[in-house]
Amino acid sequence: RLSCIRNNIWLASCGVLSSGLAVLSSFGLMLFCGVPFVVTVANAPFLILGVGVDDMFIMIASWEQSSRKKEKSSVKSLLAETYAEAALSVTITTLTDVLAFFIGTWTAFPSVRSFCLYTGTAFVFCYVYTMTFFGAVLVLNHKREQGNRHWLTCMRVDVDKDQAENSCLYNACCIGSCSRQPSQPEGEHPMSVFFKKYYGPFVTNKWIKVLMVLLYGAYLGGSIYGCTQIREGIDLRNLANDASYIIPYYDDDDKYFSTYGPRVMVVITESVDYWNESVRLGIESCAQNLE
Repeated sequence: RLSCIRNNIWLASCGVLSSGLAVLSSFGLMLFCGVPFVVTVANAPFLILGVGVDDMFIMIASWEQSSRKKEKSSVKSLLAETYAEAALSVTITTLTDVLAFFIGTWTAFPSVRSFCLYTGTAFVFCYVYTMTFFGAVLVLNHKREQGNRHWLTCMRVDVDKDQAENSCLYNACCIGSCSRQPSQPEGEHPMSVFFKKYYGPFVTNKWIKVLMVLLYGAYLGGSIYGCTQIREGIDLRNLANDASYIIPYYDDDDKYFSTYGPRVMVVITESVDYWNESVRLGIESCAQNLE
């Protein structure tokens, strides 16, 4: 927002901070419990950030809708209305994410199990912080706006002072508008207007409904066909970067050595005196016999 009063930069920053707190809490708890930390777990914060920011947008949108409907309501009723609107969707999305990752802990791969434990626990903490910490930040931000305070300094913006001698840019940064009047409550968000006035009537048209059904049928058919083409296995060549030196190695290995079958390795499990020449000759003879 261009208004220095209704700007929500700190609110958005606290939403990101909420996700960061969830990551710290979950990682600390898992490490305290002795769950191994593997390299794949390092990707978990990006997933938590995505879900946390999504929950933040839902909470802010619900708060603004509630404040527009009940401009004279108390903070308690506004927060109750916000939770009534947003908490259900946030709870359901969090529950499905947590179940998906905790089901993944049944896998036989230890690295995947650790990743699912860390990420699933982080989703739980993300939900807790969104419902508690971020809700409190919403209330504090609302009180700052009600007090006509600057978004950065939290100093009260004086709109009664004559600003005629100052530039329009100065007034916009320090008052919230080029006029001497305080910033007025904003109307409905342009995106909400678009979906309500244009997108909603468009998708409810009967011909568009038929088109949507046909498109979904084609999509469903393609998905079912794709599932029938899944084959078990993995090509290590596909795991490397296209410019990696490992790609020519796998190409040559497949071209020149694929007819020989898999490698055979011999492991000596006992303590061996490799400095003894007779022992070395015995190992060499064993290798020749195996060949």
